[in-house]
Amino acid sequence: MDFTDSTEEAAFRAEASAFLSQHLQPKKGAASRSGNYLQRAKDWQKVKAENQFAQITWPKEIGGRGGSPMQQVIWNQEESKFDAPTGPFAIGLGMCVPTVIAFGSDEHKKRYVQKALFGEEIWCQLFSEPAAGSDVAGLKTKAVKDGDDWVINGQKVWTSGAHYSDYGIVLVRTDPDVPKHKGLTMFIIDMKQEGVDVRPIHQASGGSEFNEVYFTDVRIPDSDRLGEPGMGWKVALVTLMNERLAVGGSPGPDWAEIMDYARSSGSMSDQAFRAKLADWYVAAQGYKLTKFRTQTALSKGETPGPENSIGKVITANHLQDICNSAIEMQDHYGIISDKDHAPADAIFQESFMWAPGLRIAGGTDEILKNIIAERVLGLPQDVRVDKDKPFSAF
Repeated sequence: MDFTDSTEEAAFRAEASAFLSQHLQPKKGAASRSGNYLQRAKDWQKVKAENQFAQITWPKEIGGRGGSPMQQVIWNQEESKFDAPTGPFAIGLGMCVPTVIAFGSDEHKKRYVQKALFGEEIWCQLFSEPAAGSDVAGLKTKAVKDGDDWVINGQKVWTSGAHYSDYGIVLVRTDPDVPKHKGLTMFIIDMKQEGVDVRPIHQASGGSEFNEVYFTDVRIPDSDRLGEPGMGWKVALVTLMNERLAVGGSPGPDWAEIMDYARSSGSMSDQAFRAKLADWYVAAQGYKLTKFRTQTALSKGETPGPENSIGKVITANHLQDICNSAIEMQDHYGIISDKDHAPADAIFQESFMWAPGLRIAGGTDEILKNIIAERVLGLPQDVRVDKDKPFSAF
């Protein structure tokens, strides 16, 4: 592994850092969502796109920079140091629009890519259902062909950002009489059209970032299909691989933040805490080296493998453990989540409420451990009783 930037990479890092310093404030604790966060996110997205920082690796002809994957990694590292309002566009530009670019028509690319890149339109991903979370291929939302249209009925759940999204990519069942992975098709859907009902879910954290989405006789033209009918799983895999890589790097307080708090609160003398701090440090360094391996592959023009699943398994559990310990350390003050009154600006409380969801979003711990076992370690596949049987038989 190579831990240092090349001359070209160091120059790009300096350019990115200077640009960010001109437009944003350095991050202090969790990213700020004060004021009109959605509008700030749109404004920042436009500024990035105008200066070719929005999507580094995308070709220049569609608004990108035409840069390398390693430059994208460097940009992500530098942007994470600033209070950047990027949340509303993470799913669309990181997962949905790349799928449109890969499988959409020239008309799709001309219509959707630029507007998403410049922050004019926001996208969401409609995969999970009440009975199809980790097993996405078990979904039941169906689409029936009617002339030149498809008519969709069903329900999705845990759809991040659906309440402010303009468009989405939706995975539905178009053929129930074949094995579950072979009867799926993906479409582009207008989230504002008749028959689409978005209902925000009130979360334990007090927020409502996730949603239920109901479809009642929603008509989608066949021209808005992504990929061939019945080949939706192949299309979805492109989206899912992007999602798991993105979720694996989710930010949150780490060993350094809890060590700083422990110093200020006088808890560093606790031997049990010091032992846990050492464990967190070792885990963080292990993950850091795994990321360096990925970055080295990107720098050489290679494609990283399924070992990226390791990152999400580590970071989600790591974050949950750190935040739980910090809240316990705060004793009765740990129940306060108001940033104006809670210790450390409530960064541990805020992340503690999010951490359990992170262990589910983008693939549960169990799914990712199976991927690591089968595709990284070469262990035998898990038992699958529905393999090669039609979905309608269950």
